Amino acid sequence: MLAARMRFVQYLLKGDLSKRLGFLAEDQKSLVELAGLTGVPNDLKTLIAQNPNLEELAQKAAKQPRLEITDDVTLLPPLTDPGKIICIGLNYQDHCDEQNKPAPKEPLFFSKFNNALAGPQDNVIAHLASTKIDWEVELVAVIGKVAQHVPKEKAMDHIFGYTVAQDISARDWQKERNGGQFLIGKSMDTFLPLGPAVVHKSLVPNVYDLSLKTWVNGVLKQDGNTGNLIFKLDDVIHRLSQTMTLLPGDIIVTGTPKGVGMHRSPPEFLKPGDVVESEIVGLGKLRNNIVAP
Repeated sequence: MLAARMRFVQYLLKGDLSKRLGFLAEDQKSLVELAGLTGVPNDLKTLIAQNPNLEELAQKAAKQPRLEITDDVTLLPPLTDPGKIICIGLNYQDHCDEQNKPAPKEPLFFSKFNNALAGPQDNVIAHLASTKIDWEVELVAVIGKVAQHVPKEKAMDHIFGYTVAQDISARDWQKERNGGQFLIGKSMDTFLPLGPAVVHKSLVPNVYDLSLKTWVNGVLKQDGNTGNLIFKLDDVIHRLSQTMTLLPGDIIVTGTPKGVGMHRSPPEFLKPGDVVESEIVGLGKLRNNIVAP
């Protein structure tokens, strides 16, 4: 019963601006509302920080009515206000290879801002400031408890669950402008579709054997596996926690495999009218339309 329900979503109902928390069905076609149950908040970050008994929560949810996902339901990013969005560049060997770059000796960390967050079916804006907008499907780890000076062998205990991200990137701003700093190229509005759910780690028996893919207009562009991550999550959390305190609801966006548009021949970039689909098998699928401002 527990394993069947640990897919957390945040959503809105038509005509109501109140954020709601629920469990998403594995087929992404229905959900069960959690907000409103005694002691349950209406957002996932608060729930994670409360460290609830998930078995009891699942038992309560079993008595709740199921809601079919229709046009009246808008899925939000499963976390709308993470305290930190920490990303890792060049974290797949094949992504290094397609750039003719050696694998880094230490993780390349950078950040995105919360304004970049978008829901699993939201539009992504093709900002007029960029002509080189690219795709990157990525695994995301969600921190479940405070991590400070964590030894590597205990680092995985600090993960709550996992979700899917599409790390949209303005390559001209990332590579050619802003003095080589990534921030603007990575943090434009809607440049981090996230979701559809945060899947509890109990549902992911091996996080290093997950297939991740990107399609653009139905054409497969990326086809990788998390087993090819260069810096694994235990190492990443250990390193980060030596210099900053990781808090419940913080997210770590772990990098992308080969197949991005910038390094195709000839290069390919996103434009209004394109549709980007991003999937990690077992975690879920995003579908985002690229639109003009």
